[in-house]
Parts: sequence; structure tokens; C-alpha cells
Amino acid sequence: MEKIEISVVIPFYNEADAIDAIFKAIIPVLKRTKLSFEVLCINDGSKDDTAERLIVYKEKYPQLKIINFSRNFGKDAALSAGLDLSVGKCVIPIDCDLQDPPELILEMLKKWKNGAEVVLAKRFDRSCDTIIKRTTAKLFYKIYNYLSDIELPENVGDFRLLDRKVVDVIKTFSERNRFMKGLLAFSGFRTGTVEYQRQKRSGGKSKWSYWKLWNYAIEGITSFSIVPLKVSTYLGIIMTLFSFIRGFWILFRTVIFGIDVQGYASLITAILFLGGVQLISLGIIGEYLGRVYIESKQRPLYIIREII
Repeated sequence: MEKIEISVVIPFYNEADAIDAIFKAIIPVLKRTKLSFEVLCINDGSKDDTAERLIVYKEKYPQLKIINFSRNFGKDAALSAGLDLSVGKCVIPIDCDLQDPPELILEMLKKWKNGAEVVLAKRFDRSCDTIIKRTTAKLFYKIYNYLSDIELPENVGDFRLLDRKVVDVIKTFSERNRFMKGLLAFSGFRTGTVEYQRQKRSGGKSKWSYWKLWNYAIEGITSFSIVPLKVSTYLGIIMTLFSFIRGFWILFRTVIFGIDVQGYASLITAILFLGGVQLISLGIIGEYLGRVYIESKQRPLYIIREII
């Protein structure tokens, strides 16, 4: 059996409108490499006719392998399945919306052949994204890299090349709450970078709402940093010291100047402030405790209904 050189992993979730464009763009690029390849299409529980349209292309291109999940497990689970099932000497995850140009694969392969074990695709221009998305993304990278010991490359998505040895390391990670960008950064290895301009979607709509992106950011920060827990501790210490100082000041003022009845406004403000601090601290603890709870169950990261 011919040894597969390149494994391309493409997650699909209700992406029927984008299927024609992605295969028309990526198959010619892979053929230009003159290397053997496979394309793993991870159908992440799509509810439209994504699965049926993938089968049509499977009949045309035998290099395609369709992995149908039993339900939607999320993009990181789909990427994990692609890494688990890939057999190529290098693996390239890419989205199906063509915002990341497949032509960049040729440059990635050059850097890989020159010794790079990970080749990152960095977006130097994100003008096709909204101002809100660009601003929040920039803010996330700054906060994440400030809080975490693992530096996350800025403006780098899932589109990258991974050497087989890198993939084998990623496959040993057992956590269920997966932040793949962080796991890939955690693995290290010799890294190269290619830059590109991000394009508009070729079809369909993004499945990432701002609420989902917010939760994803929380997932990333809590997966690789315990600084929020320390912040709660330090904030509690500061508030305790402040209360002691305030108590001594009230005692001193009462002894010297007599009893002074404080106003209701200042009292309720202090109560609400301290109550808010306590609830925030409980929420932070709950985020970590919830992840421990989920990890303890050891449920499968994904369930495959069939492989075609």
C-alpha cells in the first residue's frame, strides 16, 4: 500500500453550500504537490445534506474519507478525530469556508521539507472580518498570553501543518475539554510561519456567534491558566485588609469624636460590592470545578457513527 504523505483534515457542520468550492480549490493544489494524499472529511453531526454531498465527491475522488459523527461534538472534537484517524507523514487541518487559501499548502510543504515540524499560517490582514471580531480577537490574545505560561501565536487559527511526530504527541493528550490552539502551542517543536491575507467565506454562514466565541475564550483561558483562581484569592486578601483598616478607622473615630451614624447609601454599596466579588469568585471556582467534573467522567471525546 502506498504510504500517504499528506493528510488534510476538514471539519464540516451544516456546510453544504461550501462543499463545491472547497473541493474545487483544494484537490488541484494537492495534486500539484505530486505527493500521495488523503482528505478526511469530518461530518460533525450536520443536519443539512452535507453528508450526501460529501458522498458525491467521494465517488469522484477516492482519496476522500468521510467520518460521520453520531451528533454534533464541536470543532475541536472534529479536529481531534481527524488527527486520530490520519495516517499521513504530515497533517494539515483547514476550514471548509476558504477563508484560509489552500494554495498556502505548497509553501507549508516547502518549510516542512526544510526541517520545520510545525508550520503556522498567520493572518497579516483580517480586513474581511468585522471590527468587533478583530478587536475582540486581539484582546483575547493579549489577555491569554498575559495569563498563560504557554504563548499562543497571535492571528493563527487551525490552519497549519503538523509533522507526524507532532500529531503523535497530540494524540496522547487525554483531556475532554479541548482548546486545540492551546494544545498545539503546548506541544512545541520547531516552528515555521507563512503569512497570508484572510479571505471572505466562499459560502454558508459562520457557526460562531459572539456568545460561542466568548465561551470558547473562557475555555481557552481556564484550560491553560490558574491565574483567575489566584486573582480571586488576592482580591479576597485585599478586601479583608481593607475591611480591617476601615474597622480600625471607625473604632478610632468613634473613640475620639463619638458615635457617627453612617448613611444607608454607603452601607448598601459596600454590601453589593462585596456580594459581587463573592459571586464572581464562586463563578471562577465553578468554571474550574465543572471542568474537573467533566474530566472525571472520562466520556469519549466524539462518537463515530460510520466511516465511508
